[in-house]
Amino acid sequence: MSEFNDFNHEDTDKIIEGQGVILDDIPQKEKKRRSRGKGRGKSFAKLVASALVFGLVAGAAFQGFNMAAGGSSSSVKVGSVSTDNKSNGDVNAVETSTSQNKDSSSVSTVVANVMPSIVAINSTINQTTTDFFGRQYDQKEEGSGSGIIIGQNDNEILIATNNHVVENASSVQIVFGDDTKVNATIKGTAPNSDLAVVAVKTSELSKTTLSDIKIATLGDSSSLKLGDMAIAIGNALGYGQSVTVGYVSALNREVTVNNVTLKLIQTDAAINPGNSGGALLNSKGEVVGINSVKYVDDSVESIGYAIPISDAIPVINELMNSNSTDKTESAFLGIQGKDVTSDYAASFNMPEGVYVGKVSKNSAAEKAGLQIGDIITGINNVKVQSMTDLQQALSYTKAGSAGTIKVETLQKGKYVEKTLNITFDSKTGK
Repeated sequence: MSEFNDFNHEDTDKIIEGQGVILDDIPQKEKKRRSRGKGRGKSFAKLVASALVFGLVAGAAFQGFNMAAGGSSSSVKVGSVSTDNKSNGDVNAVETSTSQNKDSSSVSTVVANVMPSIVAINSTINQTTTDFFGRQYDQKEEGSGSGIIIGQNDNEILIATNNHVVENASSVQIVFGDDTKVNATIKGTAPNSDLAVVAVKTSELSKTTLSDIKIATLGDSSSLKLGDMAIAIGNALGYGQSVTVGYVSALNREVTVNNVTLKLIQTDAAINPGNSGGALLNSKGEVVGINSVKYVDDSVESIGYAIPISDAIPVINELMNSNSTDKTESAFLGIQGKDVTSDYAASFNMPEGVYVGKVSKNSAAEKAGLQIGDIITGINNVKVQSMTDLQQALSYTKAGSAGTIKVETLQKGKYVEKTLNITFDSKTGK
């Protein structure tokens, strides 16, 4: 517990300022194309790929998502999305309805139908590095991944992908099926779920490209069985879309990446670098998983993983409604904090979240009643497990807006959950 009682403010470089996501270290290879997600999990021999997918169509402003139910002839529509007469086209939580869907045993037919829903994603990271002699250099690193078109409103095409595909990117480019290349903005990310949503302005796309775009059909991953066919589609190795075929090898397989454990679909369909964010399909062409992690070892062959689509949908719904604010307008909390990881939580019998080591005087945090020793576990109904999560949430919150913070407070030797009302400051305190 002394790890947190002796909180060192000088050593803490993660100060919550609501200015976006904390950047991880990037391999120092100049202008080298890589597939994002490579080498990311310490508990794996190697992490080389990931992938994500799915589809929502917007109704009213978004008409989206077809999700198959367990039966072979029926499917569940995961969205007619109500906009409640909002002019900004925000997407609300999806609702389900039934619709008919024909089966298809031809892989080539399935691929032809789904390919217009899949896009390639190119990301660029600009990083300043220092050599042995203290000289600084600007380096550029390029990454590739995949994504799936999940919705469209009056102004945007929305695309789902893995968080690690766009993580720390200074620019994101989308390549559509007709080779149209357009810059995208990041709508929202969920690092602990390895999910993200990016947006492309419809005004930047030609009528031909818009007419060619398709919204992917989502299946029901909870109805999967061992031995079901699995088809993986993605931008393999950054060379363009490719297809691999295999079977569902295991369900609810626990995989730990960066101290976060996910329950994933295991498949022997080859998932290569660049497939991250691509789709794992069933035999009917419905997205049942988001290709996420491949474990590579000399003694292990063809083991790939995908995020179950049924688990991903609630996260994607939330990210679709995210609207990042300008850094000068984003919320400022006024604390210094430290991650309470799962290991620390288990060792010290503490909840996971952000341990508050310092509260700035007259800050929004102090006025809300936040105290040193509290552990922040949520902000505005968004789960917080790290400083990165907290900064990300603040970057989508405007200064001056009212909100809530969920904290765990130590009382009589036990942590008690509290919800604090807060009005967020700007960095200037105004």
